[in-house]
Amino acid sequence: MNFSALPAPTDRGHYRGRFAPSPTGPLHFGSLIAAVASFLEARTQGGEWHLRMEDVDVPRCSMTAADAILRALEAFGFAWDGDVVWQSQRTDAYRAAFDQLLASGRVFPCACTRKELADSALIHEGAVLYPGTCRAGFPPGKAARSWRVRVDAASVSFDDAIQGRIASNLAQEAGDFIVLRADGLFAYQLAVVVDDAAAGMTHVVRGADLLTSTPRQIFLQQCLGLPTPAYAHLPVAVNAAGEKLSKQTLAAPLDVARPAPWLFAALKFLGQTPPAELAQANGDTNCDALWDWAKNHWQLQHVPQQLTLPGLTKNF
Repeated sequence: MNFSALPAPTDRGHYRGRFAPSPTGPLHFGSLIAAVASFLEARTQGGEWHLRMEDVDVPRCSMTAADAILRALEAFGFAWDGDVVWQSQRTDAYRAAFDQLLASGRVFPCACTRKELADSALIHEGAVLYPGTCRAGFPPGKAARSWRVRVDAASVSFDDAIQGRIASNLAQEAGDFIVLRADGLFAYQLAVVVDDAAAGMTHVVRGADLLTSTPRQIFLQQCLGLPTPAYAHLPVAVNAAGEKLSKQTLAAPLDVARPAPWLFAALKFLGQTPPAELAQANGDTNCDALWDWAKNHWQLQHVPQQLTLPGLTKNF
């Protein structure tokens, strides 16, 4: 089923990739790594590269941050195909997908609060798992807060282009997860699945911090009868404390006035080997020489693996 309104590709076999930042703050080095890898993989495959603003979590996002992201991408020399897609404008598409899940009996209402879950939920690899409290109905005196997808005994396996064979037992590692939040917003997992399918995405290149989300998204694709793209999960940059670079860990924003050294560093992080002189080949303000080199030399197989994969099994 096509959940709405994005222009469909004329050739479903043509490579279509994307970069999908959340506009909750400025781009940082971790964001740049995902943008560079997804862009170069698409372009070197002769494919399209699209941009999606993942602002489905409306209270946390802002137009100021979105504008800053767009300006940063332009300053670094990125060029995307088509119009920018905004998740905040696609609620009807998510509702249609949710209604399909509802009609098939795959989702159920949940009355649990966060505190109740914290008190009773199971823990797997440091993650809180839903204990199934409302799967058969509400406890007395309760009312629906959110909606969850029923995973039953599902297991999901896929071959990641960087991380290798990945297997996940959803019941043990994810549990019944939320697709419609207590505040009435559709959850990230559902929105991403609907958007990738509607846009005809064939490949998803993103950070390994999202690797644990992929089995859930593949499960939703299966429930909704949607195609599964090919995945490649990149190593994640961390700070001196070993924390993933993010807005929450106060990662420094990209210096849009000096993009060349940042792009050079991102390519090195991704296992590519640009000549040292290219870090300054156009001065700090122009990345043309680096992009020319990268488009001629990019090799996904040189990207290193992520070493720690909590909650997943790697089968080689």
